[in-house]
Amino acid sequence: MKYPKLRELKEALTSLFSSPYTTKFPKIPSPAAPNYRGKAEFDEAECVVCGACANVCPPGAIEKIEESAPNGKRRLILHYDRCIFCGQCQANCLTEKGISLTTKYDLAVLSRNEAQTSIEDELVFCEHCGKPITTKKHLAWIIERLGPHIFSNPNLFISSLTQTELLREKLPKAEGIPLERADNLRILCPNCRKQLTLKEEWG
Repeated sequence: MKYPKLRELKEALTSLFSSPYTTKFPKIPSPAAPNYRGKAEFDEAECVVCGACANVCPPGAIEKIEESAPNGKRRLILHYDRCIFCGQCQANCLTEKGISLTTKYDLAVLSRNEAQTSIEDELVFCEHCGKPITTKKHLAWIIERLGPHIFSNPNLFISSLTQTELLREKLPKAEGIPLERADNLRILCPNCRKQLTLKEEWG
């Protein structure tokens, strides 16, 4: 019968009376590295729901849903089960603070329906053709950023008057009637604004 070596006996006694090397996760979460790219989260105060993050997401983990006029909303849904944590959403965020990667990594759920989060805002629609332009928060962010330069853009100028309640009632919508000069005082999509401008310039 071979007797254990002294080194092996020492290691056995040391491991018997010392704490384990492994962590106590999940009972006690282990902190991630500061630069760890984990769960992406929307910031309610900073996100303007512009949809830029959905446009650049490689795996299509951010879904953009738009409801129809007149009181439709744009909803961005982030699916964690599709996310590859590449950070493109954060790098291309319009406000640079609307969405960011956190150090959260414990994302296990029992249902894929639980692996998602969303953010939404009311849409602004073209008052001539009814197509969505952008969200109200996005327009407000642009107005604040541009300051006096908004007077060069009819949509931004009219939106600023609405926000300050200087313009409380919109012009009545004239369905089926071609664009006229009075439509300059309406919120128009780029295509309708282009058609109105060309009509005024070329008659």
